[in-house]
Amino acid sequence: MPDAHRPHHKIWPARLPRDLVLPQTSLWFNLEVSAVRYPDKAAYRFVGRPLSFAQLHAQALALAGWLQAQGIERGDRVIVFMQNCPQYVVAVQAILRADAVVVPVNPMNKADEFGHYIVDSGARVVITTADLAGIVAQADAALPDGPRLRRLLVTAFADALPEGEPDPAERPAAPVWQWLTAEHAVPPQATRWRDALGAGHAPQPHRAGPDDLAVLPYTSGTTGLPKGCMHTHRTLMHNVVGGGLWGHGSAESVSLAVVPMFHITGFVYSVLASVASGATAVIVPRWDRELVGRLISRHRVSHWTCIPTMIIDLFGSPHYASFDLSSLRYVSGGGAAMPRAVAERLQREFGITFAEGYGLTETAAPTHANLPERAKLQCLGIPIFGTDSRIVDPDTGRELPQGETGEIVSHGPMIFKGYWGHPEATKAAFIELDGKPFFRTGDLGHMDDEGYFFITDRLKRMINASGFKVWPAEVEALLYRHPAVQEACIIAAKDAYRGETVKAVVVLRESARGSTSEQQIIDWSREHMAAYKVPRLVQFVDALPKSGSGKVMWRLLQEREAQAPSEA
Repeated sequence: MPDAHRPHHKIWPARLPRDLVLPQTSLWFNLEVSAVRYPDKAAYRFVGRPLSFAQLHAQALALAGWLQAQGIERGDRVIVFMQNCPQYVVAVQAILRADAVVVPVNPMNKADEFGHYIVDSGARVVITTADLAGIVAQADAALPDGPRLRRLLVTAFADALPEGEPDPAERPAAPVWQWLTAEHAVPPQATRWRDALGAGHAPQPHRAGPDDLAVLPYTSGTTGLPKGCMHTHRTLMHNVVGGGLWGHGSAESVSLAVVPMFHITGFVYSVLASVASGATAVIVPRWDRELVGRLISRHRVSHWTCIPTMIIDLFGSPHYASFDLSSLRYVSGGGAAMPRAVAERLQREFGITFAEGYGLTETAAPTHANLPERAKLQCLGIPIFGTDSRIVDPDTGRELPQGETGEIVSHGPMIFKGYWGHPEATKAAFIELDGKPFFRTGDLGHMDDEGYFFITDRLKRMINASGFKVWPAEVEALLYRHPAVQEACIIAAKDAYRGETVKAVVVLRESARGSTSEQQIIDWSREHMAAYKVPRLVQFVDALPKSGSGKVMWRLLQEREAQAPSEA
């Protein structure tokens, strides 16, 4: 690789290797090792209750045996559909132990959305929590060719909660606590978590290797429904191993598992990486700034991977000055830009430098990260171990010199193997440079003379609301199901807290004009789509602007919105 492509090697710290030597094993083997090394150590803590590495290992083995007894074979897909909890990790490890493929699905999805994941992945088993089991059963029953699931395995949060009243310092806010302890009706065909673990099924010998498919996380795009990103044990292993080295992680580390585990960042760092390093992760089921402040103080959390809006919200707590954050050694994150004023305040008041990173579902989280000892604010960082990233002209693919803005493309060991069942989309996602395939991120940015990358805009049509990626085409497709909607165009609106929020520009059917309100569209959306996709703003118009070929000119609407005053 020419020196022009790696100016960051001039400032590369001596403590880090340029490339990683990866274990030639499956991800499951990481738990096998940690369970032998640290059997009695807490792998996870949940509302004060510890789950040791030995217990995690034993439960995963029992569940793997149960899965195989249901007919799950090597390469079969199994959906995990739940919020952060210890059972999430047990389920993932069990699926990997059974030589199968984890399909993590956002627990905010409604039944109208969930059916796609069953059909597209071909999954026959779903593992979920009781509060979401009805959504799965409803989605499965509504599929055009009838129910497809072979088994629905349901756990309750109570299965992992401490007996009796938890310590007040560990207890979430009242609404979250009520949600965790509530009883929900379970579909009659479902199997209970405790029954599956207690069934006594021993798994067959583990056969999955580094190049077997391991995880199929879904991502959306400018057109069509969400697509599965094929990740092998090897592509995930790179960032599992590299994350600890980069951020001074070890078995002594205590991390805060607050980023959703279904999200690629939470999945890699809170489900896989902490297990591999023998560290302890403190699980937060839902964002709760007061609880997070108490947990960091109480458990001496050393590593926190987060979304910038979490830091902003924590600073908004009336009690933030009383939180003891002195144990934090490494605070990192991405998904949304960290405001400079907030990063500077974090540095000034707590001596913590926020180290932003950059990556996508297709790249198993980071391809770029800021060095903890040399971070630049509002910067993506430098290409990590073994990664070649460049800036190219998005139209011609010509490589651009330092300082010029173009599309960020990356080649590295963490890049996915393609979109599940979409060879044409896979082909379009890559460009060849110097005989190597580079993944096209769809983000526009530039590189400085030290090799640090900065994002300036996005090429793809996408809304970034507090780190959640909202793809307009997906929301529009759902809105067209509303009986009053004739046409809809989704754009981004400015939002002081979320950065961006979702706005729907809607043309109503003639029969619905005067009898349908903006709020009715919003309320309907809450029932039919994940909360982060729901339009916070709705604008009725007589017609949408269209090109000569009849395509909606969304960019024109977006430009008009960008020039409008910010919403409060």
